[in-house]
Amino acid sequence: MPELPEVETVVRTLEHQISGRMITDVTVRYEKTVVGDPETFRKQLIRQHFRTFARRGKYLLFYLNDVILCVHLRMEGKFWLQKPEEPLNRHMHVLIDLDDGMQLRYHDTRKFGRMEILPLDTDLRTFHELGPEPFSEEFSRAYVHAYRIRHDMPLKSLLLDQRFVAGIGNIYADEILAACNLRPGRSCQRITAKDEENLIRETRRILKAAIAAGGTTIRSYTSSLGITGLFQTECTVHMMKTCARCGSDIHMKRIGGRSSYYCPHCQK
Repeated sequence: MPELPEVETVVRTLEHQISGRMITDVTVRYEKTVVGDPETFRKQLIRQHFRTFARRGKYLLFYLNDVILCVHLRMEGKFWLQKPEEPLNRHMHVLIDLDDGMQLRYHDTRKFGRMEILPLDTDLRTFHELGPEPFSEEFSRAYVHAYRIRHDMPLKSLLLDQRFVAGIGNIYADEILAACNLRPGRSCQRITAKDEENLIRETRRILKAAIAAGGTTIRSYTSSLGITGLFQTECTVHMMKTCARCGSDIHMKRIGGRSSYYCPHCQK
């Protein structure tokens, strides 16, 4: 699943490629991709211009003239910018025609991704009960402490809880905990103030590095817009056989239904 760095990469790339473009038509080939009535969705987008590009957690936000186009890529969603005459495949579910003759195509093999239209004045602070952004001032030690002492869950589950902090997924949760020398199965109630500070610092450092690298191509993710993620070359534990720091064998266990990778030597 694309996580915060991958979504940020797509947003920045699309801003460079389609900023200012006007939507001339929309074709919805798989109706469930769109929240609500597909024809209403189409009519609301026609003659709208792409003005501002943003991200909230794992959601892409395209600010148009009168509405926000909100996209969640879920497991396999990708965008392709192509000429209309180029062949379509059965996984391209939404086609957005642009005034420069190009076509923005939404590709999703699993069909889990969703698009919806939001009012321009939507309060994104409480959008889908998302927690603070990792780079925001709100994501502070006081906040982390107050949240974790109210919840008895493994640290891995805490980082994956989008109500705690928005945008972190499986890959980066493993890498953050490895950098903090914390095991993914440890209770979030059994960490110190220093651990809280480390979680915040390493979350920001690792996500910043991943954004600079264009995300990761682990599993099926690629930008599909001319950018290939390289962060997988910097992973220390996720899907690794040996620890990049000490050379010990990496262990894997299921936590909350997710595969969690850790080094038993470095993560006491």
